[in-house]
Amino acid sequence: MTNNWMVRAGRGGIYSDDFKESNLVAIGWSELGDLTQYKSDKSLREKYLATYVNEKPGATANALAMILKFRDQIKAGDYLISYNPETRSYLVGRDKGEYKFQPGTVGDYANLRSVDWRGTVSRDALSQKTRNSLGSTLTLFSISQPVIDEILAVLDGKQALIKQPSIEAKDIEVTQLKDETIAQSHELIKDKIAALNPEEMEELVASILRAMGYKAKVSPKGPDRGVDVIASPDGLGLTQPRIKAEVKHRSGSMGAPSIRGFIGALREGDSGLFISTGGFTREARYEAERSTFPLTLVDLDDLADLIVSHYESFDLEGRALIPLVRIYWPVD
Repeated sequence: MTNNWMVRAGRGGIYSDDFKESNLVAIGWSELGDLTQYKSDKSLREKYLATYVNEKPGATANALAMILKFRDQIKAGDYLISYNPETRSYLVGRDKGEYKFQPGTVGDYANLRSVDWRGTVSRDALSQKTRNSLGSTLTLFSISQPVIDEILAVLDGKQALIKQPSIEAKDIEVTQLKDETIAQSHELIKDKIAALNPEEMEELVASILRAMGYKAKVSPKGPDRGVDVIASPDGLGLTQPRIKAEVKHRSGSMGAPSIRGFIGALREGDSGLFISTGGFTREARYEAERSTFPLTLVDLDDLADLIVSHYESFDLEGRALIPLVRIYWPVD
């Protein structure tokens, strides 16, 4: 008995063409290494928790379920589908029963399976019911037999029974597309941030604070300066809130000692802002919560959200660091 699976090609399908050209399908979580090294679900979970320390419990459970399905449940002969939103088409193939860990083959997605791709099917050729069932944003999920039967029929040149979608069905599809677009945009903005060097990161943080209405400047270079960006309403630090920001970029996940060291640099009337693109350990977040000074931790996702929220007020320096364009979306 064969099963049917959708494997989303990265965020929004950005690797669909790579899949087709290399006769592969791939998922991420590459930091876990070769998935065959884990002899039990427990050992995989322990490694996952140690690697992705900032992951929420619900997200962890979902991720582990998809990783195990990709490694163990997909079998030779299973039908695999992947979507390319640019061409609005589904890539259709059958698994060849070969899992492998091969970094550098498909972007940052090192967990691979070999696939015999049979062809592509336009999304517009499918019924509304089938389109809706394929709209999940999960990396990996199973597809029902009626759905794969319709896809295969269209692939073989047969006309799908396409009914005029109801208003409700159209609304569902538009909402799903909007969510997918926002999610993909968020990841691309994070990519832009990650590509900055440490000095540019400090300038970016200063630009965000200026866009929020503060007068901010990067501290002079030098050893043990402790604070990277200083901001206040008057620019002199004479009026409150007086914000002191520490910026850690490409430095890994920040632990409690880093937070305690930063708190030690704060004085009465200061508010702290600790930015770490590598995230924070649970102990670090606990340390921040118990601080006697107002202290906010900002990770890479938070930073991307702040950029989007305040981009309209960005100065030229900030826009040069993270160039973005506005996308308009129709409202009801």
